[in-house]
Amino acid sequence: MDYLQKLIQQVRIILFITLLVDNILLFTIWYETQAQWHLPFSVVMALLLFGGLIFTFVLAALIGAFIMQPMKLLWRNILHIAPNEHESTTVPKTTMLWLGKDLVANLTGQVYQMAHVIDDIEKTNEHAVPDLHKNFVANSLPLPLIVLDKNEIVKFANAAALRYFGQAEVDFVGKSLSIALNLLFSDNQTFDDWLAKAKTGTVTATKTWDRVRVPRAGEQDALQFDLAAYYNKNNPEGTETMLICFDHTGQYTRDDQEVGFVALAVHELRTPITLLRGYIEAFDEDLNGKVDPEMQDFMHKMKVASQQLSTFVNNILNVARIEGGQLELQLQEENWAEIVDSCVSSLKLRAEVRGIQLECDIANELPKVGVDRFSVSEVITNLIDNAIKYSGDSKKIIIKTNLSKDGLVETTVQDFGVGIAESVVPTLFNKFQRNFHNRAHIAGTGLGLYLSKAIVTAHGGNIWVSSHEGQGTTIGFTILPYDQLADAKKNGNNGDIVHSAHGWIKNHSLYRR
Repeated sequence: MDYLQKLIQQVRIILFITLLVDNILLFTIWYETQAQWHLPFSVVMALLLFGGLIFTFVLAALIGAFIMQPMKLLWRNILHIAPNEHESTTVPKTTMLWLGKDLVANLTGQVYQMAHVIDDIEKTNEHAVPDLHKNFVANSLPLPLIVLDKNEIVKFANAAALRYFGQAEVDFVGKSLSIALNLLFSDNQTFDDWLAKAKTGTVTATKTWDRVRVPRAGEQDALQFDLAAYYNKNNPEGTETMLICFDHTGQYTRDDQEVGFVALAVHELRTPITLLRGYIEAFDEDLNGKVDPEMQDFMHKMKVASQQLSTFVNNILNVARIEGGQLELQLQEENWAEIVDSCVSSLKLRAEVRGIQLECDIANELPKVGVDRFSVSEVITNLIDNAIKYSGDSKKIIIKTNLSKDGLVETTVQDFGVGIAESVVPTLFNKFQRNFHNRAHIAGTGLGLYLSKAIVTAHGGNIWVSSHEGQGTTIGFTILPYDQLADAKKNGNNGDIVHSAHGWIKNHSLYRR
């Protein structure tokens, strides 16, 4: 007989005895009231009904409590395994139990055994590392996916990532990301810099990068893609950072080839343009005051046109160098006021031809700056040239230079012309980006601001724009004072710093000797 059948039989016996006792009590009441006391029939029935109700209630309460003892004890055992703040955690004893003792002891033992097994599983899972190789979504994702742990070690790379980067899993997984991939970023906001900030300041963070490059062994063209990253601090599964790549190698390579082809063609123009500028300047000096005003005006316009053409050629060539990672800046200690004043002076004739006055406001006692004089002069020239082109009917441009509250040398170029549409401002520093409202009647390549941003960023500064359509535009940028450049970035006794304007590699210094 099993323990459940034994309990059922015990309950049947108890119920039989209970009903028997109840009937005996009722018979006794009837006998005493009818035979001994000779009470009326109605009184006897009332006494039987009243006595029966009392006896039935008392017996039901006693028998119910007795029969439910096994269930109560089993319930207390389960609560002991998962106690809460309202229940005692003392171990219930089954030794004093008569009804269902064997069944309760057997069920309690099985419950404890199951709890022990579950506890072991939970403890094992706490230390178990999920195997992403068995994750259907991760492996089926057509985009390259890379998962890093808290130490930036590659924990997992799906099949698409291994194919894309041409790596075997054994050579990729288990290595630091900086060793596994040679990531080149188009500005100084590298993945390592972002991740270091995210780990110290946030719990979760996301970031995207455009035009990330990875050189391919034996190939002239690098892989080019957009990169998205997600960070989750102290992820219990150990997968703190996930990277997803969006391949644009074909599109970006075509863009680079187009710029390269144009640069090759433009390069051939540099020599004749330089020659023309030299002759024009020589004629201007020799013929100054010797020709009528109309001819003198022609000479000025020729000089301005040659300067604009020279600026155009330099922009194209420098953009090509940036795209090829070949533009290097020699940062030296320079007088910023002299650089700004020189640029403004060289552009005054260009402004005067348009009837525009250049106002220059340079603060006194500015600190020396660490700049590549030629490259940073191109930035100032591009900004003032843009202000001249977009001044419209306005006749004034203001160039200001002062020391910012952060201790940086800040320069702004403000015009009061046509302004820039709000929808265009966010992409203004992108390559080939121009205001579509004005491109039909204002000449330009859309490369000046792109080049300016690259050069300013390479100097460790920032560039920004503020504009209201129909009211004018202010573009400003900052340059580091020379004293703020770390001593480790200064080259020997001459203070030169060689700094690439493109190809910021991983988390390495932007500066190299």
